[in-house]
Amino acid sequence: MASLLGLGTTSSSMLGAAIGLYLPISKRLLACLLAFAAGSLISALAIELAYEGALSLHQQGFDARAAWLFVSAGFAVGATLYYTASRALEKKGAAVRYGTQFREYALARKQADTAERIKLLAKSDLMRHLPAEQIEQILPCIQDRQLKAGEILFRAGDAGDALYIVARGKIEVLTDAGPQSNAACSAIAVLGVGHAFGEMSLLSGEPRTATIRAAEDTNLLRIAKQDFEQLVAADPQLAEAVQRISHQRAISNLSAGGTDAAKWAKVANGSLDHLNRHETGKMLVEAANGAGMAIVFGNILDTIPGCLVIGAKFTAFGNLSLTLMLGMFLGGIPEAAASASMLTKAGYRPAGIFGLWSTVLLAGVIAAAAGKAFIGSSEALTAIFAQALAGGAVLALVAHAMIPVALEEGGSLVVLPTVAGFLFALYLALAESFV
Repeated sequence: MASLLGLGTTSSSMLGAAIGLYLPISKRLLACLLAFAAGSLISALAIELAYEGALSLHQQGFDARAAWLFVSAGFAVGATLYYTASRALEKKGAAVRYGTQFREYALARKQADTAERIKLLAKSDLMRHLPAEQIEQILPCIQDRQLKAGEILFRAGDAGDALYIVARGKIEVLTDAGPQSNAACSAIAVLGVGHAFGEMSLLSGEPRTATIRAAEDTNLLRIAKQDFEQLVAADPQLAEAVQRISHQRAISNLSAGGTDAAKWAKVANGSLDHLNRHETGKMLVEAANGAGMAIVFGNILDTIPGCLVIGAKFTAFGNLSLTLMLGMFLGGIPEAAASASMLTKAGYRPAGIFGLWSTVLLAGVIAAAAGKAFIGSSEALTAIFAQALAGGAVLALVAHAMIPVALEEGGSLVVLPTVAGFLFALYLALAESFV
């Protein structure tokens, strides 16, 4: 019977997946339903687990503070375990289930992918004179260029076609020995990681004044003159900054330290706070590729804690955890609907989506049976702690997935159904207690 309760509670996930795939129900309506479910779960956790657990401890001789510490420890451990496992699975691809989690994942990945590049730009005295807030416009224009040791990049007299920054390795600035210059030419300077060069001809339009040769295998960042000019033409602030730059000032700032590199990099990183549609779509498909098992385990992780408690507290039909069951059942509909929409964008077929969400039914059956068998309605300390631990995981689920998704889809309006769900669950608990 406990297993059937788990099956019934989680069956709404299949309904939600079908809604997300085939029924054009208002996202705001689904968001309000999810918020109502979140509110009822919060109420159930506060009363059925936290308060009743503490009350059981008090009957065993615990004072108020000791009972609170015991229950709080269980909730804290459960929330930490859930959050740690959830984040690990999201990095493996489970983030594609929900829009809010995926955007967080995608932004973190974008920051990680560009952090090293921004550090290099921050070390470039020339680039640090450009507004750090505009870095997002500059990054797509940067190309990679590799040189073998001894390879000539350009010669004195060549037209200035790009600005370069050393990303790895070293380059030598050679004396002007004419077009036949070779390895025998002497180096008047050696530039390492972070150094920019080629800026004089880029800004002035004059030919190159020196020959550049790789002293070792070297990686360069390249910004083509055309891209740079387009950026300047499109951005008056950038144009004004470019007009202030001169070769003499660059050298002066190089010796004096110039703009604080760490501060520039911090501002530049802070400007990368959103993703365009192309980036989001590309990352969504990449993250979803081979992420089936991560999604399965993510769904199971969201299901197990609540069903453990449902099974543990079930002794007879007169002693059902109605508020918890209601919250999980109602929450499963909009959660699965939102997930189905995201998975469709990621390239999953309907059969695959139903297959992924069907694992929730199996997890619910097993978790409810395990809760009944191993936790039960015992008043033992281990049982109370186990229920608190599961409660902490459910509370973390509410804060990590349910409420963010509801806000994303429904906006501030979801405040009202959240409170309504809390009050409705409170009424059910009081009605049961006052009988």
